[in-house]
Amino acid sequence: MPMPTLPVPTIRIAQDPHADRVLSEDPFALLVGMLLDQQFPMERAFAGPAKILDRFGTLDPGAVAAAEPGAFADLCATPPAIHRYGRSMAGRIQALARVVLEDYGGDTAAIWTTAPDTASLLTRLTGLPGFGDQKARIFAALLGKQCGIRPPGWREAIGPYAEPASFRSVADVVDEDSLRKVREFKKAAKASAKEAATKAATTP
Repeated sequence: MPMPTLPVPTIRIAQDPHADRVLSEDPFALLVGMLLDQQFPMERAFAGPAKILDRFGTLDPGAVAAAEPGAFADLCATPPAIHRYGRSMAGRIQALARVVLEDYGGDTAAIWTTAPDTASLLTRLTGLPGFGDQKARIFAALLGKQCGIRPPGWREAIGPYAEPASFRSVADVVDEDSLRKVREFKKAAKASAKEAATKAATTP
């Protein structure tokens, strides 16, 4: 059975036609993009899967999992690297590929297309290497907002990230303007958290 694909074009997070097409056509690419979205600009993180495809020749989870770790790390760290910590992320990508291969038969999309409800989807996502609770909720919001994947309980289980046009995360990035708004939200949230931490540290 062919792997389910996302509509084309749907994803415009990388702000690059080739990279966004890879994200739209390949569920594993989208999952890897989300994995890379930490301590790195969003659009560059989601451009990472296309770099891997161009250099490695495939994003098939089986092939990625079977790749020689040192060579795969070199490929990911070669400038322009897929991430600030390219070699470390290469290991996480291979670990992610192994889970997709072993638990979902190599069918990445099955993680969400076969989830009976959003609670189950979040449990599956948090069980993936590199996916904590917040990343799982953001990815579930991305699937719902941009790919139409909304299992029962989607809005209630995900919370604020599911709010329409909330511009809280990559789930709302569809063009340059929305990317700017998400950056502004994150910057404000970071400043607020820093201010709160400073207050707490100086309060007797």
